[in-house]
Amino acid sequence: MNVPLFDLRPMNEAVKPAVEAAVRRVLDSGQYILGPDVAAFEAACSKFLGAPYAIGVSSGTCALVTSLASLGIRLGDEVIVPSFTYGATAMAVRWTGARPVFADIDPETFNLSPESLAAAVTKRTRAAIPVHLYGRPADMGKIRAVCDDAGIEVVEDAAQSFGAEAGGRQTGTFGALGCFSFYPTKPLGGYGDAGLVTTSDDGLAKALRVIRTQGDEGGYRFERIGGNFRLDTLHAAALAVKLPFVEEWRAQRERAAGWYREAFGAAGLGDAVTLPADFPGGKHAWALYVIRAKNRNGLAAHLKAAGIGCGVYYPGPLHLQRAFADLGHEPGDFPASEKACTEVLALPMFAGMQQDQVGAAVDAVAGFYRK
Repeated sequence: MNVPLFDLRPMNEAVKPAVEAAVRRVLDSGQYILGPDVAAFEAACSKFLGAPYAIGVSSGTCALVTSLASLGIRLGDEVIVPSFTYGATAMAVRWTGARPVFADIDPETFNLSPESLAAAVTKRTRAAIPVHLYGRPADMGKIRAVCDDAGIEVVEDAAQSFGAEAGGRQTGTFGALGCFSFYPTKPLGGYGDAGLVTTSDDGLAKALRVIRTQGDEGGYRFERIGGNFRLDTLHAAALAVKLPFVEEWRAQRERAAGWYREAFGAAGLGDAVTLPADFPGGKHAWALYVIRAKNRNGLAAHLKAAGIGCGVYYPGPLHLQRAFADLGHEPGDFPASEKACTEVLALPMFAGMQQDQVGAAVDAVAGFYRK
């Protein structure tokens, strides 16, 4: 049985008629930039997430950039980010002119280590960006405690965690700002690039709305630096159709994660595979199902040959990437991040996944280690 890493068809087919109707309505309206559809989607996200303000932007990366800009982050400032994450987290810091300062991860959760975060704080630190990697909420209690003690802001990179909860709160609502991506494979996936910023601060919300429209406060009054970071109306209308299904789809992915745990338990692979850590008392978004695997590259090649989708998120830590070579890091600086890059492998995970598809993936993994 062939099993793709992602299969968007179950979700998209479920909402296809409604999405097509929404798109036709927007096309007929002639309102293609911002307008009532964007405002309605923002209001619906605000209610779903429990955030007083939700501001639509053009991508998850733009959510990070505009958030840092709203805080006044600039040249000479430092922003702490985990080394084990997608490059956009640190690239957004670069775009403000600030210096990204890397920290290590908790090897069990893959999220920012509060201890490494604390060690990275200097007198120039203005903010930290914890990432809710793979859809699992980071330890925001400890992270907030470190940041509050240091007097620095928290900007959550919640790109992979729309719909995830910890302590009864949605990710994206623990810091000054929360940043989401609606890239097609994300928990709330659109039909192109789109993003969202959440905040409880009235001043930051106003700043974000100005920044996303070239810094124009109205009447061609440019009071601050901005850019074209607006959420397209067509994307907002389509995403609004999908939003009510987010929890149902999350629960389907969580069910698949349970099937994985059962199947791997029955396979008895011992130390060859380490499964994602449990997350009791909260909701994991399960944007990705990522294991640690011995001989990861060999396993990945075997799975692809067997028709089982897989992917490496991520193959290299940011502190050793060429784009950040000027920061002067060397191998060994962040050992947990470096080790994760040699072991992580994402297995198929998507809403609507069937138990026999999970079984086929686990059987293929077991077949590799039993050769």
